Amino acid sequence: MKVLNTRLITPRLCGLLLLIALPMVSLLGLMTGPVFISLADILSITLSGNGGNSQEKLIIEIIRLPRVILSLLVGSLLATCGALLQGLFRNPLADPALIGVSAGASVGASLVIVFGSMLTANGLLLGLSAISVGAFAGAIITSVIIFRLATSPQGTSVATMLLAGIAISALAGAATNTLSYLADNDMLRRISLWQMGNLQGASWDRVGLCAVTAGFLGLLIPREARALNAILLGESEARHLGVNVEWLKRRLIIYSALGVAISVAVAGVIAFVGLMVPHVIRLLVGPDHRALLPLSALAGAILLVAADALARVVIPPAELPVGVVTALLGAPFFLWLLVVQRRRT
Repeated sequence: MKVLNTRLITPRLCGLLLLIALPMVSLLGLMTGPVFISLADILSITLSGNGGNSQEKLIIEIIRLPRVILSLLVGSLLATCGALLQGLFRNPLADPALIGVSAGASVGASLVIVFGSMLTANGLLLGLSAISVGAFAGAIITSVIIFRLATSPQGTSVATMLLAGIAISALAGAATNTLSYLADNDMLRRISLWQMGNLQGASWDRVGLCAVTAGFLGLLIPREARALNAILLGESEARHLGVNVEWLKRRLIIYSALGVAISVAVAGVIAFVGLMVPHVIRLLVGPDHRALLPLSALAGAILLVAADALARVVIPPAELPVGVVTALLGAPFFLWLLVVQRRRT
């Protein structure tokens, strides 16, 4: 199926530019931090295992390299899930937070922080702390509830799913606020920092878990590109083109819920990546999901690595949570997007 639309550049050129930017931004992420490490030392340490002093080698191998790789994986997951949901809802304003996954994760994490003193908060399960496991469980449970509410014998209603997501998000927000009220100062700070999103807890275990999820979804999601192109024409038209629309909706929600749940479990709530990136790529290369999905994954990875690098240097020696940086970038973009949409109507 061929989707026609005006575009600023070709998908091939956009992909080439992103592939050039990806290693450059990644190297910047490795160089940036309270301790500046030169490019020569980074290349020597990463390529040969030698070079630099022992402190710099430890910083690269234990702290910055897993953090940069985790940023790449989380950014690509969030952006890809955003592109999926925007295609499913046929709305460029759609965002992974719309289906309530992030809100459910916040409740799960907050429950563990406030009532999980009997748990080993530093104990790990598949590289995840108890807080992260709680966030993952909350995200999955919320996704299941919303999906069940939107599903009837007649099929899965996208509109009902959207409304259910908004309602569940409001309910989850009230639950999180209640838990914050009950928390002491230390718990409240941990809840706040987690909701801001950060990558300070990056480890090779988390990288491995996120890489497995990203690889699994990376094999399945590109296969949905043609069906997503068809559903852009409308559900009836997609059915006439041979697309099983109900099964497509279920698959897309499962993929999105899994991707966002893993992302919030390992990095907290990082806003606006799933909204900004797919829309910018769509403006550049058009709505064809055969190009939109992989290019969104690349752009999302680049954006989050760049935002994390900026978060480490904007208020030295402290680190600004990366979710704050993406929100500062995303909120003005969202307002601009609303203005553009209003002018078109």
